[in-house]
Amino acid sequence: MQRSSEEPLQIAGQSTGANGLDRRATLKVLAALGFGGGAFSRALAAQAEHQPKVTVEMIKSAEWVSSIEFTDDDRKLMLDGLNEAVADYESLRAVPLDNGVAPAIRFHAQNRSCGLDRVERTARPTQWFPGPRPSGDDAVAFAPVTQLSAWVRSKVISSRELTRLYLERLKKFDALLKCMITLTQETAIQQAKKADEELAAGRYRGPLHGIPWGVKDLLAFPGYRTTWGAKPYENQVRKEKATVIARLEDAGAVLLAKLSVGALAWGDVWFGGTTKNPWKPEQGSSGSSAGPAAATAAGLAGFTIGTETLGSIVSPCTRCGATGLRPTFGRVSRFGAMALSWSMDKVGPIARSVEDCALVFDAIHGSDGLDPSAESHDFHWPPQRDFRSMRAGYVADLFDREPLEQIPDGPMRDRFAEQIRFDRDVLDVLKKLGVALHPIKLPDELPVSALALILTAEASTAFDELTRTGRDDLLVRQIENAWPNVFRQGQMIPAVEYLRANRIRTLLMAKMKQTLSQVDAYVCPSFGGSNLVLTNLTGHPTVVLPNGFRKSDGTPTSITFCGRLNGETELLAIAQAYQQATDFHRKHPKLES
Repeated sequence: MQRSSEEPLQIAGQSTGANGLDRRATLKVLAALGFGGGAFSRALAAQAEHQPKVTVEMIKSAEWVSSIEFTDDDRKLMLDGLNEAVADYESLRAVPLDNGVAPAIRFHAQNRSCGLDRVERTARPTQWFPGPRPSGDDAVAFAPVTQLSAWVRSKVISSRELTRLYLERLKKFDALLKCMITLTQETAIQQAKKADEELAAGRYRGPLHGIPWGVKDLLAFPGYRTTWGAKPYENQVRKEKATVIARLEDAGAVLLAKLSVGALAWGDVWFGGTTKNPWKPEQGSSGSSAGPAAATAAGLAGFTIGTETLGSIVSPCTRCGATGLRPTFGRVSRFGAMALSWSMDKVGPIARSVEDCALVFDAIHGSDGLDPSAESHDFHWPPQRDFRSMRAGYVADLFDREPLEQIPDGPMRDRFAEQIRFDRDVLDVLKKLGVALHPIKLPDELPVSALALILTAEASTAFDELTRTGRDDLLVRQIENAWPNVFRQGQMIPAVEYLRANRIRTLLMAKMKQTLSQVDAYVCPSFGGSNLVLTNLTGHPTVVLPNGFRKSDGTPTSITFCGRLNGETELLAIAQAYQQATDFHRKHPKLES
């Protein structure tokens, strides 16, 4: 999970006091730019009040409700968050709710009642170009899956050669990037050997056959640790095998490593340190799919698997210049993955191209009879329609905003002006490709930011035992915007407010359905307005991909394409059209071990 209210600060390269701006001034700037929805407005309002609505004494008096006794330091750390929560409750209570509006949650009378996967997996690359092997290993390591697949299938490169190359790179560059938790070398060598034997015998499993990959260490694989990036679970070994891992095994892919994840799926800090951005190693890679994004961008694996609840694929892909797909909620089984939010968690691929994401998605999507939320829907790749026949939209007000005059001259203004220019260039590229762009407006009548309490409530429930036992003290980050404090705040959320939020979520889903009835997909700045929070709440799929590089430090920026529910085919087709017309995804960082 990556809280969107924090991300613009990271994207802007700012921290408290940076460039002569304190946190309040920074929030004003970001609010003017439309980042983070109402979160910044509420933060400003909370800071403007001289006296908090909730006091330490109130927290202490209320603790009996959850049968937990916090320390005075805990209570002080909770204050700002609880006062923001009170403001959220007030904004949610202001929304009229008819008795007929049910909460956006589903109950299955029979556990695991969904059907088994009956998906026909037929995806293939749009082009077949084996060609000779490049002279340098870097050219091989940074090649997209489409190219790696062609080399392996035509036996230009064996799976064992490719696996050894990536294993060596993981060992060489992990000290710099801190992107790996456990190397699965023995398994990788065995799987690569099997892939080569099958290919020699004429058995071809598909485009991922023999391709080495890495997985975010939230997904279980028997015989290896599944640490969730958190000290309390550092030595945890689980018996189940995640469905995604099992399906990639069936596709013939080769598992290289369990990759780093911000502790319990927040940020880029785990018990082994901070995962770094390959383009700027003194900077974190963002998170929580920190290791997968960094490893993909650094050419340490053919592709990786990440997860997202509230930005954990979008944010690190932006930071590291990778391409990521956050599928529709329920398209990919989460069986064997750590639960953070049962109604928001998603699993998806991170790769070096949109088409790579399509090929991996084809291998992993569909119900499995194990995740009650997982469903099977058609997916076609290559698409059966030309992308120019698809209806594409753009969120007009987020591209047309002109608030730069409100920002003082300096690095921050230059940085935002550059990002706005990159985003607008995307529209120009699409128009030149023959894409007819239709302006759309995202729903703004509802308090979207306040609905994030759904995640807080579910995550606090998922890790209730960690809070009650006090083992949350073992987590590395012990600050206001980190899980230990948020889990404690979650103990104070009334059930009525959680269900009210889910009823408003129902209204939001209906409004998004109406908005998406006009288009097959739409383009939006990756951190513009409420889009990131909104689409994670409604479950709509997203593709994030690079759209520029900053002059100041050479780090990448990104653009986001969003699609209709289960509309991954059209979404990926439009995103691929843009990506093939640019070369940002073909640029790679120069690493020094």
